[in-house]
Amino acid sequence: MDAVESPVGKIPRVSSSLKWEDQKGAWKVRWGIGRMRYAIDPGLYALGYPDRSSPVLVTANYKLTFDRLRQALPNRNFWILVLDTKGINVWCAAGKGTFGTQELAERIRVSGLEKVVDHRELILPQLSGPGVAAHLVKKLSGFKVIYGPILAKDLPAFMEAGKKATPEMRCKAFTAWDRAVLIPIELVHVLKPLVFLLPAFFLLGGFAGGGSFWENTVTHGSFAAAALILALVMGAVLTPLLLPYLPGRAFALKGFFLSIVGVVFLLVIFGGGGMRWAGILERLAWVLLVPALTAYLAMNFTGASTYTSLSGVKKEMRLALPLEIGGAALGLLLWLGALFYL
Repeated sequence: MDAVESPVGKIPRVSSSLKWEDQKGAWKVRWGIGRMRYAIDPGLYALGYPDRSSPVLVTANYKLTFDRLRQALPNRNFWILVLDTKGINVWCAAGKGTFGTQELAERIRVSGLEKVVDHRELILPQLSGPGVAAHLVKKLSGFKVIYGPILAKDLPAFMEAGKKATPEMRCKAFTAWDRAVLIPIELVHVLKPLVFLLPAFFLLGGFAGGGSFWENTVTHGSFAAAALILALVMGAVLTPLLLPYLPGRAFALKGFFLSIVGVVFLLVIFGGGGMRWAGILERLAWVLLVPALTAYLAMNFTGASTYTSLSGVKKEMRLALPLEIGGAALGLLLWLGALFYL
């Protein structure tokens, strides 16, 4: 890596152009591969050819965040001060306290930033605000905190406007695309147990009914597998995509309303079980299981959404989690019971 000579020694120089390795790494972490190891060393970096008057941007050491920042600034000269956020993005790190006042002041001291630049200004991402007390940073380090726009792509316009943000730069939209890019990591968490649950439920269906084992798996096991896949798709894919349009404020409630449509679809495809009690119980089991699983998976998305607050998430979990566990447990008991009578 190229380096810039400075009063504190050599400072690594980075480019605004991402390499294939950077693109591949970003794709991998979106799917949860190496997510907790995708970080760069904290410290001071040079973007382009900065001098003593160049602005100083502050960011997290989550590499995806760092890469998005430098990519948004082609043909620009900045210093980038990277905090040790334990590989967590700016917003989450601010909430956890790792993108905080003490870490910022300490990183300024350790990097020798006051010897590298003549000015005393830092440009922080707006979403770092919950973790940083600007007046304490000024007191501890002598540097003034200026909050930049939410999105890195708005930084050029922000700088050209004299470090002034427009109202649009202060507002975080949560578009369908913003929600869609978060789906893969949610899917990965669910797919791991599903790899074992799908064949288990499929094979358990073979013990039901009066036909042969494999005939029963096709009839009853495929119904169970389809119900599990449907709950996964509705909870981890469709709920995030349709988030603004689903009724209710709680994510679990949004998932529940969507699951009603899914259950109707499931019963139309596989039938209502006829007039036999065992068949009715089997359908009733999934009428309970599918909404419980869908609501739970939908609730998992609260940690990735701009719609939620910590107190709201805790309240939702207190109310929804017992209902989800109870519905799933009762549904599972009904399904296992129905297998013995089919």
